[in-house]
Amino acid sequence: MEMTSCAESINMSTFAFTSIYKCYHRNNVLRWHYNYTGKLNGTRYRDGLKPESIAVLFICFLIIVQNLIVLMAIRKNKKFHMPMYYLLGNLTLSDLLAGFTYMLNIILSGANTLKLTPLQWFVREGGVFITLSASVVSLLAIAIERYFTMRNTKPYPRAKRNRMFTLIAASWALSLLLGALPIMGWNCLYNLEWCSTVLPLYAKSYIFFCVFVFLSILLAIVLLYGRIFHFVKSNTQNPTCIQRKPYGHRSLKYMALLKTVTIVVGVFILCWMPLFVLLLMDFVCPVKECPVLFKADYFLGMAMLNSLINPIIYTLTSRDIRRAILKLLCRRCLITKDGRVRNIGIHISFTKTDLNRQGLETTISSGNATTLPVKSIYPKLKLSVIA
Repeated sequence: MEMTSCAESINMSTFAFTSIYKCYHRNNVLRWHYNYTGKLNGTRYRDGLKPESIAVLFICFLIIVQNLIVLMAIRKNKKFHMPMYYLLGNLTLSDLLAGFTYMLNIILSGANTLKLTPLQWFVREGGVFITLSASVVSLLAIAIERYFTMRNTKPYPRAKRNRMFTLIAASWALSLLLGALPIMGWNCLYNLEWCSTVLPLYAKSYIFFCVFVFLSILLAIVLLYGRIFHFVKSNTQNPTCIQRKPYGHRSLKYMALLKTVTIVVGVFILCWMPLFVLLLMDFVCPVKECPVLFKADYFLGMAMLNSLINPIIYTLTSRDIRRAILKLLCRRCLITKDGRVRNIGIHISFTKTDLNRQGLETTISSGNATTLPVKSIYPKLKLSVIA
């Protein structure tokens, strides 16, 4: 049998490292592994793309477009050319690539899966793992940058810039390493009892290792932000620290951005935690014993929503990013010549002297055909309706 001969060549050859890569090009390997895990019992790998797959493709397209807009806004606005926003841009880039790699994953799934060689399958799944790792490590890089920024009393632009490049390079190096481990040999080819049900060519030990690394990184992120918020809160509530620019001014300046990033971390945990739990079940459950493992696509789809939500979070929680995006998308209709957002609506102004001189009494309707008098208390009353 071809499978047996390939396995024997791996075990008996003195050039085992070369022999295993020869097996990466055999087309029937995937059918063998998928059949063992029970994934061929249904019709998924016989038919083409299903309606839900087409819907996910559209979501992936939105992910790419949204994150591309945020990246362009960060690139064109010189105000964002600082380490924190570069790291935020790195997270946005990883989300964009996550949408792209998952789109390719769906296109090559279904009946196309069994046409792939193990090498092609490892590249398909490795792309998703790399972008997931980049998202997690990018969040850790942002937390590390914020922590050192808040702890240092004196700004060193050159040191911050070097630290930023180091964090970005380290995040992608670690992500590439994690994604490349299976193709480098940490897999279950021809060792079916070691195989994952969710990803039949991945070893269960590798799945457990990745989940352990991701959860460890998330724990480190939570601890770092806990220290940061404790530091910021103690400074903002202390009047003597507020008057000191190295502490109080920077604490107030970065508080809004910290809230934005914390929301991003919270949404990431909510979106990805179900998938992490599923992968831990995959490590524990014997083959064909846990039917929920065959529904992994729904858990992964929920996780991919994180990449769709992140740009919305940036827009809703950061006024600077929101203005930059509006300026990018609709410069002429919403932005004035001096770069400010137009105020569209009604502007009414009363002064206290005018009201007293004319003996006017302002009234407002309570909604039941009655009016209530309102005395002019403030020297100037303004009413603005912003569209």
